[in-house]
Amino acid sequence: MTQTEAGAVGTQAAPRRHVHLAQVRYADLDPQHHVNNVRMLTYLEDARISFLRYEGAVEGDEVFGAMVVARQEADYVTPLLPRSEPVRVELWVTEVRNASFTLAYEIRDETKVYLRAKTVLVGFDVPKQSARRLNATERAFLADYA
Repeated sequence: MTQTEAGAVGTQAAPRRHVHLAQVRYADLDPQHHVNNVRMLTYLEDARISFLRYEGAVEGDEVFGAMVVARQEADYVTPLLPRSEPVRVELWVTEVRNASFTLAYEIRDETKVYLRAKTVLVGFDVPKQSARRLNATERAFLADYA
């Protein structure tokens, strides 16, 4: 499930956040009985895909062209244990450059943050196999989350 909401409570200047709800599955667990660190990155990927394909952007139109991940970093704050309710993967934009942008994430619930991460995405020209500049539509969409 995907939704958007205003930034953190009590902060006027906080960016709008894209929220993706991820269900913890038994297959996501490692031998220590918490969500495997690689599966946590899959939760980020699912949230990123839902953000890039978010239906609320422009009805019926694709907002983003091809993108590639140039960099990803993650800080595992506390183990995510099995649970029946979904965990929130919140993301927002921290930087927009000519050909790239940076997304920040938190995997969290109402009381805990389990992971903080950042991903740098670069616009990609598939036929030329090279970086491309972000277009005006992409930049406008990203500005709503910055």
